Amino acid sequence: MTDSAPVSKAKMPSFSQALWQKAIDETRTRSPVSFEQWFSSVQFDGLSDGVLGLTARDEFVRDWVKAHFLPDLLGNLNRLLGDAAPDGVRVEWRICPAVDDPICVAKPRPQRSRPPPPMPGSAPPSSPRSSQPPSSSRAALIAALNPKHTFPNFVVGPSNELAYAAAFASAGGGGPRYNPLFIAGGTGLGKTHLMHAIAHKVLEERPDARVIYVSAEHFTNEFIEALQHHRMDDIQFLAGREQTQEEFFHTFNALHDADKAIVVTSDKYPHQLQRMPERLVSRFTSGLVADVQVPQLETRVAIVRKKAEIEGILVGDEVAVLLAQSIQSNVRELEGALIRLAAKSSLTGRPIDAEFTRSELAMVAPRRPEVMSVEDIQRAVCNHFRLSNAELLSKDRHKSVAFARQVAMYLCRQRLKCSFPELGRAFGNRDHTTVMSAVRRVEALRQKDPQVNAHLEAIEQRLAASEE
Repeated sequence: MTDSAPVSKAKMPSFSQALWQKAIDETRTRSPVSFEQWFSSVQFDGLSDGVLGLTARDEFVRDWVKAHFLPDLLGNLNRLLGDAAPDGVRVEWRICPAVDDPICVAKPRPQRSRPPPPMPGSAPPSSPRSSQPPSSSRAALIAALNPKHTFPNFVVGPSNELAYAAAFASAGGGGPRYNPLFIAGGTGLGKTHLMHAIAHKVLEERPDARVIYVSAEHFTNEFIEALQHHRMDDIQFLAGREQTQEEFFHTFNALHDADKAIVVTSDKYPHQLQRMPERLVSRFTSGLVADVQVPQLETRVAIVRKKAEIEGILVGDEVAVLLAQSIQSNVRELEGALIRLAAKSSLTGRPIDAEFTRSELAMVAPRRPEVMSVEDIQRAVCNHFRLSNAELLSKDRHKSVAFARQVAMYLCRQRLKCSFPELGRAFGNRDHTTVMSAVRRVEALRQKDPQVNAHLEAIEQRLAASEE
């Protein structure tokens, strides 16, 4: 938005109109894009006897503007009015879905058609994309969702039960709702499935609900597009994406302050996100961080059976176990292997039995011999710290024993990609949160403590030598 963009003019003497215009211009300079987006849903109703009348499209817009722009706007008005408003300006709000004369109107202005409410993460109301009716946005959202990614189709196991329960609660399924919910996990482990499931459940139970599903890349592209549509002179401030992060920060705060459910997914934990401002990391961790780990064998077998049921593929127990044993780290690859088997079976007319499955797996994903195990790493750590295996797995909390145990957990996690529950069982049936805490602690110490790093390098060299 440029300085020449129209601002509503209403029922004021010329000098008051000039002061209002100046107050608006000064307030807008702090964050032009945010100002334009939100004030395109706010209407000026007049300024008289120290009372400023404003109309907001809905409570969400009103509350966001009150929290983020109103203090500056009132401060500018009071300064400019001076003695004309000795008691200061107060605001009277009105809520009306029809904002016919918004404070900010971008160029070119639509033909008196009312734009939909501004949606964080989407283009401002003036862009061609946002001139579509809300039904089009809903249809686009539904089209982007995988119809098979629902809660009933999600296989729950120890590796994902916390993330599943939290996602189900976020969709209104019962239980405590954490806001924000941050789901962390590797590629192909079910994060996208859970996100789609939340959207499906919300839209099924509340057809009029407003759901936004957007990737970080899409958010950035939409923000850049918003700037380009309005030919802003200072578009160079996007260098380094600091401004994009600033807009995301404000959008996040607005949604959170209005108690709108926020779900974020990432392949890393919040504290592992590089070049992410500390205030954003703090927001991400203010709710619940739930991780999705590599599923255990039993869960992988259940996933094969569920996928076969959904796709109408006849698969016996032996075949399901073979697939689950062969593909361990990625649910998406596991499902893809099943689909390939079904396609090959259909084309060749061969039944999907154990022999057929083994031959196909040998061609597309030959199994490599295991060269390292949890026991191997535990043995190497015990040798390095001169402990017995019994001491390592015991309940002994002596500092030296506890540290060696944490190092072993960290190395198992890094080298074998074991899930936290699996490691918990391998280290004396400990809770997965204990393992998670140990891994994070050693990871942090390695970065700042040379002595810890020296211990780790010595053990890793021992392990590397044993693999040769």
